[in-house]
Amino acid sequence: MLRNKTIVLGITGGIAAYKAAEIASQLTQTGANVNVIMTEEALQFISPVTFRALAGRPVVTEMFDLASEFSIEHVSLAKAADIVVIAPATANIIAKLAAGIADDILCCTVLATEAPVLIAPAMETNMYTNPITRDNLAKLKARGFVIVDPATGWLASGREGLGRLADINDIIGSIRQVLGRGGDLAGRHIVVTAGGSHEPIDPVRYISNRSSGKMGYALAEAARDRGAKVTLITAPTSLPEPVGIDVVKVGTAQEMRRAVENVASRADALVMAAAVADYRPIKAAKDKIKKGKAGLTLRMECTPDILGTVKGKFVKVGFAAESNNLVENAREKLRQKGLALIVANDITANDSGFGSDTNRVTIIDRKGKVDSLPLLPKREVADRVLDRVVVLLPKPRSRRPKKL
Repeated sequence: MLRNKTIVLGITGGIAAYKAAEIASQLTQTGANVNVIMTEEALQFISPVTFRALAGRPVVTEMFDLASEFSIEHVSLAKAADIVVIAPATANIIAKLAAGIADDILCCTVLATEAPVLIAPAMETNMYTNPITRDNLAKLKARGFVIVDPATGWLASGREGLGRLADINDIIGSIRQVLGRGGDLAGRHIVVTAGGSHEPIDPVRYISNRSSGKMGYALAEAARDRGAKVTLITAPTSLPEPVGIDVVKVGTAQEMRRAVENVASRADALVMAAAVADYRPIKAAKDKIKKGKAGLTLRMECTPDILGTVKGKFVKVGFAAESNNLVENAREKLRQKGLALIVANDITANDSGFGSDTNRVTIIDRKGKVDSLPLLPKREVADRVLDRVVVLLPKPRSRRPKKL
């Protein structure tokens, strides 16, 4: 998604300028071409040498490129940009952009570009909540600027409050979302489930599994980055909530079933990557069960079959974690659940599956085609799965021109 994209990263004069180094580093590692512009005030907080080393490109601090009297930086960068990102964005730069003032290289670049502009404000709480700043941000948002709201945390003043630069992962996630607007899933609604359900034994204990949720979250983010509206229905995980995605948090299999049924009718595809418990205690104890000398016997019942019973005109994709007879068991599950695709992985492998950042999967379709993938990062596995979902989706209906 970001490989070979040209990203103009504007840095203004705030204490959060040092965090822009990590943004530049992460974007460069994805294969993006990062061109850094620093305002005069930003130079007081961090050296251009840092960004030149991280991005491998000259840092622009002046209107004209000294190497050529015919090269005007704000014009050339504005034309080349796929997106312009300002992080951190001070109240001063926000005010100038809202007023259309072009008295520095960064403002000139923004006014000259036709690319989308993303702004991540960072400032003291009172400055951010001031009605003037709020009005200026509203003006920019109305003009199509994307605003990544700041977080609450420790500020340069030593106090805690709203105004801290948003988490770097949220900023990069927002960049991915903006650049993916025209992707092959644009206009589609993709529902993804993730994590392992928790079936309570008593108020303290529950039955679950080893699912980390990483595969489901990777699928949700990949669908977002391809332009889809994404609903992520997630059982408890330790993963941060992904930006730009509607997240529905559930605990039990029954809660997940209700959540899936609530959104499935509006979905173009349902990707069930969650590891839903197969069994649950018939009745959870009201109070904590005390440890006794005798063992504990639990009476269990089956949890609802979400994948097999949910109906709708959507592409249905399931996952199968198997310890033996991988292809045979996956094919049987595909048939029983009425799936378009099933993604199977061998849970006995040490380099893939639960808790790992990688996965080695086999994708099987209803025609019987078997595609065994090599060991890949889960994000790449997600894109390989979505490549097949895209092919299975019906083509959008073209609007017929009205008769005159």
